[in-house]
Amino acid sequence: MSEERFELRWDPRPGDWGDALRAVTPLYRWSPWFATAMATFGAVLVVLGMPVPGFFGVGCGLLIAALPMLDVYLSFRRNPVAAATVTATVDESSMRMMTIDGTAYTDLRWSTLAGWLETNRSFVLRTDQATTLFPVPNRAFGAQEERRRFRELLERQVGPEKRVSARRSR
Repeated sequence: MSEERFELRWDPRPGDWGDALRAVTPLYRWSPWFATAMATFGAVLVVLGMPVPGFFGVGCGLLIAALPMLDVYLSFRRNPVAAATVTATVDESSMRMMTIDGTAYTDLRWSTLAGWLETNRSFVLRTDQATTLFPVPNRAFGAQEERRRFRELLERQVGPEKRVSARRSR
C-alpha cells in the first residue's frame, strides 16, 4: 500500500482560534450561555422596577459575552506569525506545517496527539500539553474528498474523534 500524502494551504483567521478554544475549553464554550443568563436576569430585574441591579446584570452579561472573543482577537493580532499563510504536508506519520515566509515550522507527529475533534469550521488537533491546539480550518481542503481523507487518516493514526479534557500534571 502506498503512503497517502496530500497538501493543505490556508490563511489563519481569529475565528479559527476561537473555534478551537470553544471546542476544548469550557470557559470559552459556556460563556455565551452565562452571558445570556446574566443579561436575562438583569432584564427581568429592570422589568420588576429595579433598574440599577438590572442594568448592572445586563452590562455584566455583555461583558461576559465580549471578553472571550476580544481575548482571541487580541491574542491573534499580537502573535507575529498568526496571520501568515500556512502550508501543510500530511502523510501517514505526521503533518508538517510551515508559514509561507518560513518564520514558523511544526512537525506534528500523530503519535504526539492526545486527541482531535471536528467542528463545523475545522479540525482541532490537541497534544498532551493542555494549551497546544492546532486548528485546521475547512477552507484548507480543496474538496470534501480531502476532508474525508484527512478524517480517515486521523481515525487511523490517532483514534476516534474525542473531546480532550485539560490534564493537570501532578
